[in-house]
Amino acid sequence: MCCLLASVLGILVHVLVDRQTQDRARHTALAELDRNKSAYVAGTPLDRNISVNPTDLPAPLREMTLQRHERGTQLATHQGRPVMWAATPATGGKVLALRLDYSEQAASLRGLDAAIIGSSAAAIALTLGAGLISVSRITRRLHHTARVARRISTGDLDARVNDPRSRCPDRAQDEAAAVATALDAMAASLQSRLHSEQRFTADVSHELRTPLAGLHSAAELLPPGRPTEMVRDRVQALRALTEDLLEISRLDAQVESADLDVHQLGPLAERAVRATGTTTEVRVVGDDQVETDRRRLERVLGNLVANAHKHGCPPVVVTVDAPVITVRDHGDGYPAYLLDQGPQRFRSQSGGSDAGKRTGHGLGLTIATGQAQVLGATLRFSNAPDGGAVAELHLRPSPEQPQ
Repeated sequence: MCCLLASVLGILVHVLVDRQTQDRARHTALAELDRNKSAYVAGTPLDRNISVNPTDLPAPLREMTLQRHERGTQLATHQGRPVMWAATPATGGKVLALRLDYSEQAASLRGLDAAIIGSSAAAIALTLGAGLISVSRITRRLHHTARVARRISTGDLDARVNDPRSRCPDRAQDEAAAVATALDAMAASLQSRLHSEQRFTADVSHELRTPLAGLHSAAELLPPGRPTEMVRDRVQALRALTEDLLEISRLDAQVESADLDVHQLGPLAERAVRATGTTTEVRVVGDDQVETDRRRLERVLGNLVANAHKHGCPPVVVTVDAPVITVRDHGDGYPAYLLDQGPQRFRSQSGGSDAGKRTGHGLGLTIATGQAQVLGATLRFSNAPDGGAVAELHLRPSPEQPQ
């Protein structure tokens, strides 16, 4: 807009100055022509720039003078130089003409045009420079805000934009500062709610352990029989759920640390699968040493195998191709929400759709994902093209092995 305004003003100045310059030249030429006409009538000598019926007089001016018997002026070019012609009718059907040199005025106008173009270019350059600086500063702030938003989306709720404008009420607030303030407030609110939920889960799980221990002891004193077995089974399930909640609360609090050591992956995976007590096939395609925490890896594999047997269909196959372990069943596959968002606690459906029947608490895969993060491993979920759920655990190779 500023560039357009500068261009329009420059054109207006050029037109006005050109018109004023031509008007002054026309007035001067006519005044001198009137003076020389009186001298022509009196028979006195004429100035050298005055002539009668000049051959190079512009045709439109000659026609106006002879046919309409009016005097007039016209700006034209004579021998490559700009001149101002003035003509008036004389006795005997002749034309008395005056030719004034217009070079000085034309040069002044060209100088004015050069000054206008230079000043307009400078104004445009300054405007563009200031605009680029302002836009680049806002762009950098927005890019920083976007990076923080991506960190928050990955679970880093400690990330903040901390825009200086949002921390100083006296400074003017622009759109970037408003977005940064809203993002920081959202992250703080999410963090506060998450911490409250984590504390609640940890407190409830911890408080349940004592009465559950008493309930377990009381169940052991019941006389043998089917009702006793049902009570003991439910008490054991409740104790397992409480332990899972405590484990999740520790993972959420990020207080867990891995006791890393170098292990041979094939035997370790076979031992972890045997510990589940399920009929699971183990295939060792490529064995090698990996750096991991044996107890946590057994926990991850145990949960993956148990989930495959509970929600999928046999056969369940564990394939070891160091440093990757794949657990696959031949059921309907993972639900769409799990593939899109990952495991979610207290949300579990059987079958490959969100409309499947709920068959668990959704804690097994949540714990497996959390323990994999503690190990520095990556756990990926997918569905096989020919059916079945596939979980791939990518472990870190041993430091002595090539990456």
